[in-house]
Amino acid sequence: MAVPSSGALNDQPDNTQFLSPLGFNFMIKKLPNTNYFVQSVNVPSVQATDVVMPTPFTNIPTIGDRLNYSEFQLSFKVDEDMTNYIELYDWLLQLHFPEDFAQSKNIYEKQNNVDFLADGPYSDATLTILNSAMNPNKEVIFEDCYPIALSDLQFSTTAASVDYIECQATFRYRMFRILNMQGEDTQSTNI
Repeated sequence: MAVPSSGALNDQPDNTQFLSPLGFNFMIKKLPNTNYFVQSVNVPSVQATDVVMPTPFTNIPTIGDRLNYSEFQLSFKVDEDMTNYIELYDWLLQLHFPEDFAQSKNIYEKQNNVDFLADGPYSDATLTILNSAMNPNKEVIFEDCYPIALSDLQFSTTAASVDYIECQATFRYRMFRILNMQGEDTQSTNI
């Protein structure tokens, strides 16, 4: 009797390890003082748009042509000199010039330099996801990031113990790519 080639017993995954939320590294080139203090980061949701085709009876949804990427959140401990908070705050000031146009002059002039990602208004961010052996497994590359929000810093003398201040930053970006980190080969998961 022939054994079927598919089915629950034969269709087992190659890797049965679960993804751990503890194994990651995060880096934004423009924020060297923040990278070390990162506590958490998310891979945002992605939503496809659809197009509705009207008919006399019911609207029929069809595949759209756009992807909407949600914002990504970064949580970090603030160092006692506030260096990481200030570098993010300065980036926001340069992008949104709350007092006058001259505040944004430097960042947009640097955009024309050769090293655009280091000195321009945007910066790529990389989330390296580690496997169960704490080795790089996947990289999520957020392209052309920029900050849009920085949370408050809450000081209090009524706390029973020292809970060091943690801050959240919110970023927008053009898109993200997920890369496989398999030995020497780096493969994109994009189609």
